[in-house]
Amino acid sequence: MELPQRLAKQLDGKEGPTRQKAARLVVDLARVAKAASFVDVDHAHVSGVSVITGGHGLRTFLKDLSGDDQGTVVIPTTLNSAGCDREKMEEMGIAWPKFLEQQFEIVQAYDRLGIESTLSCTPYDRGIEIEGETASWAESNAVCFSNTWTSLITNRESGLSALATALTGYAPAWGLHLQKNRRPNIRVVVECPLETLSDYSILGDWVGKNAKPEWNLPFGPMPYISGLDAFISFARKKALTAAAANYGSPMMWVEGHTTAPQDVDAIEWEGTLTFTQHDLDQRYEELSPKGQVDLIVIGCPQASLEEMRTTAAALRTHMEFGDSVPNQRLWVFTSKENYKLAEADGTVSMLEEAGALVLVDTCPEVTPYNRNKYNHLLTNSMKAEHYLTSGLNRIPTSVATIEECVRHAVNPMRATGPTPTLSQAAHGGQSSAKTHQDGLPKIYGSGLNSQDDFCIEGRAMVTDVPITYLGYVNRDTGVIEETGHPLDGRAIENTILIYPKGSGSTVAPYVLMGLLYQNKGPLAVVNRDVCPLTLPACSLLNVPYGHGFEQDPCMVVNDGDLIRFKRENGSVSIEILERV
Repeated sequence: MELPQRLAKQLDGKEGPTRQKAARLVVDLARVAKAASFVDVDHAHVSGVSVITGGHGLRTFLKDLSGDDQGTVVIPTTLNSAGCDREKMEEMGIAWPKFLEQQFEIVQAYDRLGIESTLSCTPYDRGIEIEGETASWAESNAVCFSNTWTSLITNRESGLSALATALTGYAPAWGLHLQKNRRPNIRVVVECPLETLSDYSILGDWVGKNAKPEWNLPFGPMPYISGLDAFISFARKKALTAAAANYGSPMMWVEGHTTAPQDVDAIEWEGTLTFTQHDLDQRYEELSPKGQVDLIVIGCPQASLEEMRTTAAALRTHMEFGDSVPNQRLWVFTSKENYKLAEADGTVSMLEEAGALVLVDTCPEVTPYNRNKYNHLLTNSMKAEHYLTSGLNRIPTSVATIEECVRHAVNPMRATGPTPTLSQAAHGGQSSAKTHQDGLPKIYGSGLNSQDDFCIEGRAMVTDVPITYLGYVNRDTGVIEETGHPLDGRAIENTILIYPKGSGSTVAPYVLMGLLYQNKGPLAVVNRDVCPLTLPACSLLNVPYGHGFEQDPCMVVNDGDLIRFKRENGSVSIEILERV
């Protein structure tokens, strides 16, 4: 693999230590992915901004990057949502000690790197055109939206790998950058009408939730969907792809709306899923409010003009009868760009006149809610539900249409009864397909070129279900906290952690790094698939790492086996010493 001339100089440290670290990560990822070349990237979008997502790992890492005059980005780079609207902290009631101070410590650190503080999770909805077609984006909903509905191409990057590309200008030519990999792997047939934004959101989440661990999905679920309406609005497209990204989907095809892949009829599908009216109704029943709602949140990802206008129109109906939202119990989250447009056409005034709180620079999933006030949320977004019920906030969250959300906002007594608990949530992980293995085999794979030889013996912690670090791995203890996950309730500390890949948010490496900084992380990590959510943390903090094994390590190794994980002469091996 020949490096571009500038990348080679960066790797040699000729553009400073920050770009050298970034170049090392880019090259590590390229070699793991067996990329034959690199692509020149036109635009990057970096995630990991809120205090509650990046946490200790992010703050420590950004401090490590400071003090290098050459350590700035070399391509246009935008920044993901922060954890608050700094102009409306009092209205938000954030009780996290020193939250604003820590939040803007992070934002200012990115600013020193030359990153534009857009503070938006919807870089595709900024009111401007992004030049070029090759990107490195680290926001899961944006990745799926851009690959599906626009000509812009990006892999599903982590916050770290996108930052490394921003600092170097290069990304490995692998994954979705290669046309041969832009092919669907799941067929989805929709047999019922979808009429609201939340309908589309539920479908996207349902597809990911029903993908089987035994299916070969190296780049995540990539569905080909048939049966949708002849017209799909921008906001519905956003709702569909954002929810699908909950389970790692980087792209989808929608019959009649996107260019069909070549030879679609000849594809050997990993599976076929059929979405019926019963499935839609069942999910609404499972997700409907059970107990009084404390707060309604709209705009995850940040609300488009269509979502804001739909919310305002629903409120207008109630205002005509003299009703309004008491105690600002409806929060609408949007970007600065869309706020300006909505302010100009009167939408913001209508929302505020009705009693809603309109917030910018932040998003429902990355905000620390005051638990003295808010213990049951209602939203129209499955992306919000996915993360609000996670360890980020651990808030019971219900889902309904925007119109129903507004009814609850106007009438606090529309749902009565005790506040629901998370144990009542319908959220659950994928089921495992692992079976117990016998014998004492030895399997071989590959390591990271930046790492030296190692030999580690320890107990394996193994699953064939992806691990979602953000929200589902406790950032203080390293305990996996995901109902239904095979490893639920187990700590990753001092284990040789073996799993297919990371899923969910692109902030995953900062969570892993934070645990490693606090000595709560694994001794070593083994992935079955190329994982840009895990590899960056292992590369930068020199955690022994393996991938590309001749047999699937997730199936060969039993959970709890005593194993020897070794790197020697560029090759890694796993040897079973003792079976459980």
